[in-house]
Amino acid sequence: MTITKRRAVFSGLATLGAVALLAGCAAAPSTGGATSTAAVTNFTPCIVSDAGGFDDKSFNQSSFDGMTQAADALGVKFKQAESKTTDQYAGNVSSMVDQNCNFILTVGFALANTTRDAAKASPTTDFAIIDSALSNDDFSPLALDNVKPVLYDTAQAAFLAGYLAAGTSKTGIVGTYGGKQFPSVTIFMDGFADGVTYYNTQKSKSVKLLGWDKAAQAGTFAGSFDDINQGKALSTNLIDQGADIILPVAGPLFQGTAQAIQDSGKDVAIVGVDSDLYETAPATKALYLTSIMKQMADATKKIVTDAAAGDFSATPYIGTLDNKGVDIAPLHDWESKVDPALVKEVDAIKADIISGKLTVTSPSTPK
Repeated sequence: MTITKRRAVFSGLATLGAVALLAGCAAAPSTGGATSTAAVTNFTPCIVSDAGGFDDKSFNQSSFDGMTQAADALGVKFKQAESKTTDQYAGNVSSMVDQNCNFILTVGFALANTTRDAAKASPTTDFAIIDSALSNDDFSPLALDNVKPVLYDTAQAAFLAGYLAAGTSKTGIVGTYGGKQFPSVTIFMDGFADGVTYYNTQKSKSVKLLGWDKAAQAGTFAGSFDDINQGKALSTNLIDQGADIILPVAGPLFQGTAQAIQDSGKDVAIVGVDSDLYETAPATKALYLTSIMKQMADATKKIVTDAAAGDFSATPYIGTLDNKGVDIAPLHDWESKVDPALVKEVDAIKADIISGKLTVTSPSTPK
């Protein structure tokens, strides 16, 4: 299939907060880099999870892996604080400051205000936050010299997954749901929706997406990132409506989706998020069509080693398809089930997004 040469632009509503108002972009992280990883003294990096915990098989776990890799390369020990509930965020970040951490990584949009307040109170401590920029209480954007936002334009990769899902679906119905309506969640849903729409436009099809209306910025949410039973209930509802591919953007709640699929006895696939679920959650690997990946381990390792070398920068890092900060995972067990021609189309679309021929946007796109 030849991808149209015209510039296709998918745009959304007004921005939902400071994430989309960021200006600037740091260079892509590299696993090799020139940063020295010789033994470092008097440097203690630390990490604070959101309520999903470090074993969520998703973005907390990927960030933790990056911290582990950095600490091993530097020859230092790191400290950690695992949040089980949202009311632990402030105390956990404060405990890391009190333990004289030189660098603190907070994981997740929900920790944005906690990170902001701690950074203001501790200007000599460096911070980085995954999946969020900073804002003032009135939601106007805020930049602090000691906080590095680590953001991902996951709409780009989700667009590929949406096109792939639409082309793979046998029922002509796909579905999605989120954990909470955060920009770092809805950006996946926006890109996925646009990918389905683009498939329908290119193929004159009418594949239906359940669970998210991009124009209205409204859809289905579990209300948390830790209630696996709710993930199962939402997924069962989508399956009952005919969805045969489901995108759960809800951390570990994808495990509830897997349970719903197994209980249904139907041929339904999952599109994972954050990491390649085939690698991180292999118990149900046969269910994964692909995953929309944020390369958080690589970014975390680079940011930590830079901080240890005295090269900390508050310039935001934004992961894209171009700098390999985001991507979709291999098809793995689904490779034999997907039309090779469809795979070639997805590859061509990816090239068009990277070149700028095709533009994917979301109200939550970091800039």
